[in-house]
Amino acid sequence: MIPYEVYVEVQLLRKHGMSLRQIAAEVGCAVNTVRRHLALQSLPKYERKVKRVTKLAAFEDYLRERQRAAAPHWIPATVLYAEIVARGYQGGQSQLRAFMRTVRPAPPAEPVVRFETAMGDQLQVDWVEFRKGRAPLYAFCATLGFSRASYVEFVTDMKVESLIACHEHAFQALGGVPRRVLYDNMKTVVLERDVYGEGQHRYHSGFLDFAKHCGFVIKLCQPFRAKTKGKVERFNGYLRRSFYVPLASRLTQSGQQLDALTANIEVTRWLREVAHERVHGTTGEKPAARLAEERQHLQALPAPWRADVAAARPQAPPATVPPERPPIVIERIAEPAPLQHPLAVYDQLLAQCVQGATA
Repeated sequence: MIPYEVYVEVQLLRKHGMSLRQIAAEVGCAVNTVRRHLALQSLPKYERKVKRVTKLAAFEDYLRERQRAAAPHWIPATVLYAEIVARGYQGGQSQLRAFMRTVRPAPPAEPVVRFETAMGDQLQVDWVEFRKGRAPLYAFCATLGFSRASYVEFVTDMKVESLIACHEHAFQALGGVPRRVLYDNMKTVVLERDVYGEGQHRYHSGFLDFAKHCGFVIKLCQPFRAKTKGKVERFNGYLRRSFYVPLASRLTQSGQQLDALTANIEVTRWLREVAHERVHGTTGEKPAARLAEERQHLQALPAPWRADVAAARPQAPPATVPPERPPIVIERIAEPAPLQHPLAVYDQLLAQCVQGATA
């Protein structure tokens, strides 16, 4: 059998119009070999006709019987290795482990259980990090569980103030407030899990007040279980592939960098014209159509959060006006008469002194 490279060369030389004899002379094989390989659609793989007898072959039945007797439990390969060595096995453990992988039944795949929520019951929220450094860029993503309608807002930080503002904008865009909102372990929502007992967490006080104000219950995902909020997780990937990468690459080609303002303008149009008008793979319907139904089951929009905080803040007592003080009267004191005499007096005295000196 000729190597794969030679097989490819035979095919190419034939396409270039060379005869069988010319190809055979060029490649260095018989004409019949060239003819046979030109007739093949692909190079046949070499298969061993006689199965090679391994050192483990004499112990395979014993190993199968041992595992069958231990079912549904599993005997480690190290234990079985010691047993067959005592029976005369002279091979290594790698050969044993390779055989045991063929004996052990593959575990059944974990079934994907889709948890469908009622209308207006759940919103799943997550952050998507697109860029770090001096010009960071993050996306707040929120997806309704029933309709799969989503809201996206690009920001430059993930502080609690930004999180609350994004929630307010999301509720306004979706048309109401769901009864429950699902999060992962973001520090702007939960500070410590199970600190007061199982399922009793210590939440961020500012965000907890916001949740009470809006009327939704905070729900947390199970740790290390991204599938718990799989609806928004799948949307995050869709957002990255279908929106961010095409837009950011187009701007990069023109020497620009995508910023939050541009991203928010573009993503609003993309959600309205593309994401909410596509037929969802799971529901088989457009998110926009299902959102029209779900809006009827959402809670009413609350008052703006900042205005609510200002109204609840205790008012400072009005400043007291001090009583009017009596006007200060400055009395002028009469100036004393000057001690200096008129100049004529000094002139007379000077004249008298000069007369006395000459006499």
